[in-house]
Amino acid sequence: MAASFNSSPSTFACPIASLTIFFSCFVVCLLPFADSLYFQIPRFTPEGTSILYEGDARPFVGAIEFNNVNYLSRVGQAIYAERVRLWDSASRKLSDFTTHFSFVIDTNGASNYGHGLAFFLAPVGFQIPPNSAGGFLGLFNTTNSDSVRNQIIHIEFDSFPNPEWDPPFRHVGINKNSISSANYTAWNASFHSGDTADAWVTYNASTKNLSVHWTYQSNVQLLENSTLSYQVDLMEVLPEWVTVGFSAATGQNMERHSVQSWEFTSSLDIKETSGKNAKKVSILVAVTVSVGVLAVGSIALVVLRRRRRPRTRQTSETVNLTSINDDLERGAGPKRFSYRDLSAATNNFSDERKLGEGGFGAVYRGYLINLGIAVAVKKISRGSRQGKKEYITEVKIISRLRHRNLVQLIGWCHDQTEFLLVYEYMPNGSLDSHLFGKKGPLVWPVRYRIALGLASALLYLHEEWEQCVVHRDIKSSNIMLDSSFNVKLGDFGLARLMDHELGPQTTGVAGTLGYLAPEYVTTGRASKESDVYSFGVVALEIASGRKSLDPLQDGEYKMGLVEWVWDLHGKGNILSALDVKFNMEFDAKQVECLMIVGLWCAHPDRSLRPSIRQAIQVLNFEAAMPNLPTKMPVPMYHSPSTPAWNPPLGHVVINKNSISSANHTAWNASLHSGDTADAWITYNATTKNVAVFWNYKASPELRISTISYLVDLKEVLTENVTIGFSAAIGQKVERHILC
Repeated sequence: MAASFNSSPSTFACPIASLTIFFSCFVVCLLPFADSLYFQIPRFTPEGTSILYEGDARPFVGAIEFNNVNYLSRVGQAIYAERVRLWDSASRKLSDFTTHFSFVIDTNGASNYGHGLAFFLAPVGFQIPPNSAGGFLGLFNTTNSDSVRNQIIHIEFDSFPNPEWDPPFRHVGINKNSISSANYTAWNASFHSGDTADAWVTYNASTKNLSVHWTYQSNVQLLENSTLSYQVDLMEVLPEWVTVGFSAATGQNMERHSVQSWEFTSSLDIKETSGKNAKKVSILVAVTVSVGVLAVGSIALVVLRRRRRPRTRQTSETVNLTSINDDLERGAGPKRFSYRDLSAATNNFSDERKLGEGGFGAVYRGYLINLGIAVAVKKISRGSRQGKKEYITEVKIISRLRHRNLVQLIGWCHDQTEFLLVYEYMPNGSLDSHLFGKKGPLVWPVRYRIALGLASALLYLHEEWEQCVVHRDIKSSNIMLDSSFNVKLGDFGLARLMDHELGPQTTGVAGTLGYLAPEYVTTGRASKESDVYSFGVVALEIASGRKSLDPLQDGEYKMGLVEWVWDLHGKGNILSALDVKFNMEFDAKQVECLMIVGLWCAHPDRSLRPSIRQAIQVLNFEAAMPNLPTKMPVPMYHSPSTPAWNPPLGHVVINKNSISSANHTAWNASLHSGDTADAWITYNATTKNVAVFWNYKASPELRISTISYLVDLKEVLTENVTIGFSAAIGQKVERHILC
C-alpha cells in the first residue's frame, strides 16, 4: 500500500496564520494601544471616496468649491468620510493632532464681500443647520449660536464682521461652542484675495493648546500677525468620536471659497497600567489554546467571505451609517434586516416582484415569513451616490416619525455596497396610478378623503412633530394608498429638518417639475410654504384627473394645471375642470372647495398662501373659502420694481435718460419663465417713433405685444453711439440669456 502526502503551501496556511495571530495577540496585550489616523489628499476629484460633500460644496478642477457664486446666502460643507477618535473614554487619554490645508478666498475685487471659511470638529452625524448662511458659516443659526448644548470647535477665516458677535474687523478666530470667537486676531481678506494660503491647525493634548498658523504662497513674510492660540480641553467640549471638515458660507455679498489640498494626522496613545498588564498576561495563559482554535476558524471564514464577495472601499455616503445603525438598533422602531433575508423575501429581486423603478433604484414586493407580513423593499442602485445620500436622510428622518398618514418604515439594510429600505406594503399602489394610470378611477368620496389625509400628514410634519419637517417632494407618485385607500405619504429622501420658528432654508433645488413652488425654483429656499404649494398642485390633480404638466410630442409642455384651473376660475366655470371620468355622483360643493383650496395653496406669492392648518379648516368647512383674484397673480419676487420710479407691476418699458419709464406696459415674467422670446426694436427717423415688438416661440397663438414712444434721438444721443445689452439681479435671482 502506498500513501501520498501533499505538502503544498496552502496546506499550512491556516496553522501558520494561527501561530501568527497567537504571537500578535501576545504582543498587543503587552504593548500600549495606539489609535492614530493619517491621510493626505493633494487633489479632490468626483471619483474620490474620502470626502463627503454637503450643500453647495463639490469637487471642481482638483479643489473643493464651497459656494455657488450665482446665488446669494449659500452654504457648503466638505467632511472627511470617516469618523476620527479624539479621546479614549476608558483611559481618559486625549489625542494630539495636526492638520494642514491650502485654501483660497477670492473677493473678486468687490468692496463688500463675505462671509468666510472654517475648519471644524463636531459630533459624528453633524449636518448643516437650517438658515445657517452668512455669518453663521454653515455651523450655527439664531437658535444655537451660543447654546450650552453645542459641541463644536472651529477655526474661522471670517471676512465679514457681524456687529452682533464679531470684533469690528475681519479676523481669524478660534471658536468654542459659539459663533463668537474665544480668541482672534485681525486678518486682511481683500489684501490676500485670490492668493493661495497654507494653514496649520495643531492641538497639543498635554498642554491643551490649540493653535493656528497661516502663510501665503505669494508672500511668505506677512506683515500682520499670522498665528493664534487658545487653551481648551477638547475632552470637555467634544465627544470621543468626531467629524472633521470645512464649512463656508456667503450672505448678501459674494466671495469664492476653495480648499486645494488637505493633510491630517492624529495620534492617540493609550498606555495601560502594570496591574492591567499583569491581568492580561494571566488571561493570555488561560486562553492560549482557545485562541489557536478560534484563529483557524476565523481565517477560514475570512477566506470564504472574500471568495464570495470582492473587497470594496467604503464610500463617502456610508460614512455615518455605523452610528446611525447603532442608534436605530437601540430603539424600538425599525428593524435591521440582512441582505439574505430581503433577497429571499423578494425572490432574489425578480422582475416579477418589481413594483416600480425610479432614478435611484427599484421597489419590489416581498413577504417576510418570520414576521408574516407583506412589504415593499426599496433597493438603491449600486452606482447611485445621490441615492445613498437619500437613503441616509430617509432612515434618519422617517424612522423617528409616527403618524397614521405616513408610510411606516419597517426596517433597513446596509450590507457593504447594498442599501435597502423596507416599508409596509401598500396594496392599492400610488395615487398617480389611479389618477393617470391603468388602475381603476377613484370615486369622489375617496378622493376627498385622500386630500384630507395628505393635509393631515403635512400638518404633522410642519407643526405637530418636535421639529418642522419640510418634505420637498410632495407629488402624486409619492402618495401611497393602503387596502382601505387611506393616504400614506412616503419617500423622505429629500426631506429636511428645520426649527419651527425659522423661515425658509437654502437647500438647493430638488423635487419634481410641476410641483415646485416658483420661489423655490428661483432661490433654492425650501419652506413649509413650498410644501403647501406642492399640496395645492396635488389637490388640483385629485379633482381634475390631469397631470401638473402634460408634455407634448416636441418635449414642450401645455399650459400648466394651476394656470388652466385659474383661468377657468376667472371665467366662473371652475367645475368644468372636474375629472371627465366622473360619470357618477359627486359633491359639487366639495369639488369647488378642493379646487379653490388647491389654487389658494398654489398661489404664486408664498406670502399669500395658507398654512396647511388653514387649508384643512376650509376643507372641513370650518372656515370660509378664500376670495381669489380672477386672474392668476404675478409672483412678487419676479417684480424687482421699486415704487420710487417703477409702476407696481412687472412691465416692459421705454426709458429716456432716466430709470423712470417714459412709457410702459404690463408684462407677466413668471407666465413665460424659461420660454424663448423674439423681440424687435425699430426706429422711424421720419415719424420719430421708437417701437418694441415681442412674442414667445412656445405660444405662437398669442398676439405680438408692442409698445412705442415718440422721441427725437438727435436731441438725446451723440452722433456715434454704443449699442448692447445689460442685465442685473438684486436680492432675488433669475437667469438672463441672449440666444
